[in-house]
Amino acid sequence: MGSSELIFRGHDETQTTSDAYSPKPPKPWLAVTRPIRYLLLEQRLVFILVGIAIATLFFTLLPSSSSSSPYEHDPIPNTFSHFSHELTTPMRYKYYEPLRVGFQSASSGGKIPLGLKSKSLRIVVTGGAGFVGSHLVDRLIARGDSVIVVDNFFTGRKENVMHHFKNPRFELIRHDVVEPLLLEVDQIYHLACPASPVHYKHNPVKTIKTNVVGTLNMLGLAKRVGARFLLTSTSEVYGDPLQHPQVETYWGNVNPIGVRSCYDEGKRTAETLTMDYHRGADVEVRIARIFNTYGPRMCIDDGRVVSNFVAQALRKEPMTVYGDGKQTRSFQFVSDLVEGLMRLMEGEHVGPFNLGNPGEFTMLELAKVSVFLLKKNAENFSMYELFLRSLSVHIF
Repeated sequence: MGSSELIFRGHDETQTTSDAYSPKPPKPWLAVTRPIRYLLLEQRLVFILVGIAIATLFFTLLPSSSSSSPYEHDPIPNTFSHFSHELTTPMRYKYYEPLRVGFQSASSGGKIPLGLKSKSLRIVVTGGAGFVGSHLVDRLIARGDSVIVVDNFFTGRKENVMHHFKNPRFELIRHDVVEPLLLEVDQIYHLACPASPVHYKHNPVKTIKTNVVGTLNMLGLAKRVGARFLLTSTSEVYGDPLQHPQVETYWGNVNPIGVRSCYDEGKRTAETLTMDYHRGADVEVRIARIFNTYGPRMCIDDGRVVSNFVAQALRKEPMTVYGDGKQTRSFQFVSDLVEGLMRLMEGEHVGPFNLGNPGEFTMLELAKVSVFLLKKNAENFSMYELFLRSLSVHIF
């Protein structure tokens, strides 16, 4: 009887298998043979040797520098030996010479280094192409300052400042101060505004905007950049004065609704804004109240009494004197005014300050002087500005 039998032997004997990793035994020469094999492959050693040969040939043929080192013959300075000598010398018998730096003093005739020179100011003059402004620009440029003229040429003329166009310290910007302006400056002379009745009555609204908004913009600029601000006000802030002569503490006798109020009240408001910025924002300000001024570059048709008399004298027309001619005015030459403005800016007093001539003259006296000058030197007074220069000598 046949029979089949399945025998399971798994329980009969136990086979132990180890899954642990056993690394190959280290080859001691692998760190040496691997770089050698890398150099020998693809002839790398040949290229390295060729490169070394080219570099050696290049540096051999390169000419040596002709400039010698300051320590070529003495590679170690003798500073330490100098110090050791000082240490062995008694201090009370040692005399030390002053240290000589690489520049000389101004008294020895040498050039002063740029950093030691006095810093020139960067100044903006609004209305700098006008009658007074152009003369102020001349003085500032002559002093060595850098000047930026801002003018919209309503009453100013480019010819007044044209002689500065090639000067690198002069800039001219055609701009209306009613619009804001961003500049980096040290001082601001704010002269921008029509100053003669003919011009400021032409557009009264524009005149008062220039006085108020223009002054506000320039004061904002002064506050923003930390500049000193000078406002050129006017004697017209006194209105129709009842006090003669007017002192700065006099408040005036004014008319806020007259035909001249656009200028008079505009300047009064400008003074108010200036003092408010001074008190509220610590802006350095100066206020000048300008009286009658004349001189070269005046407009011949600006309606002022001096220009009217001079123009009529040159045209040989009868002098127009209103009333009995005993009305008095004070007249100052433009160079004196400019001197006063600059001294006020550089001074320590805020103001307001009256800038004018303390001596007064009647209109009749001014007319007689104009006629006298014309008759005395008729052939020399063909030019308007020459007449104005000569007039200053006879008035003062």
